Amino acid sequence: MDFVSLFAGFAINLLIAFTIVRFIYYPANPSKNYVFTYLAINSVIYFVVSFLASAELSLGVGLGLFAIFSVLRYRTSTMSTREMTYLFIVIALPVINSVLMRDQAWTVLLAVNATMAGVLFVLEREWGFHFESSQRIRYDRIDLITPERCDELLADLRQRTGLPIKGVVIGRLNFLNDTAELRVFYDEPRNHRPRRYNDTGLTDEAEPTADD
Repeated sequence: MDFVSLFAGFAINLLIAFTIVRFIYYPANPSKNYVFTYLAINSVIYFVVSFLASAELSLGVGLGLFAIFSVLRYRTSTMSTREMTYLFIVIALPVINSVLMRDQAWTVLLAVNATMAGVLFVLEREWGFHFESSQRIRYDRIDLITPERCDELLADLRQRTGLPIKGVVIGRLNFLNDTAELRVFYDEPRNHRPRRYNDTGLTDEAEPTADD
C-alpha cells in the first residue's frame, strides 16, 4: 500500500468513525471518555492492520488480537453492553477498511461504511420499536398502597418522577419507617436513557426515588 492510499483510507475510516461517534452515539451518550476511546482505538487499529498487511504477516493473528481486546473490560469503570457494542464496531471497521483499501475496492468500502452508519442510525433512533421501561423506587406514602387508592398512587408517582407511569408492582413493605419498595412501568420516551455520571464518566442507569 503506497503513501497516498494509506492516508486516503485513513481519512475515509476516520470520517466514518467520527460520523458514527459524533452524530449517532454522542447525542444519546454524551460521555467524553468513550468518545476519546472510540476514535483513538479506531485510528490506531487501522494503521496496525495496514502495516500487518503490507508486511505480509498473518492477518489472522492481528484479527485474533483485536477480538481478544474487544471483549476486555476497562478496570477503571464497567462498560455497558451498549458501549461494548460500539467499541466492537469501531474496532471492526478499520480492519475491514484496511483490507478493502489494500484491494482498492473503493465501491465496496463506501457501501459497507454507509450501510453500517445507516443501520446504527436507525437503531439509535429506535424506528419501528416501542419499548417499555421499569424503575425500582422507594416510596414513602404508604397510605396509598391499597387497591382502592391505585389511581391516587399512580397520579402521585407521575407527579414526583415526571414519568408517564402506567403500572406499578408493590414489593416489600416496611411499616417501621412507612416506606414501600415499588417497581413502576412506563413507556420509555424516544431516545431517553436516564443515566448518572461520576468523576470517571458515564455509569449505569440511574434509579429515581420518590422519597421527600
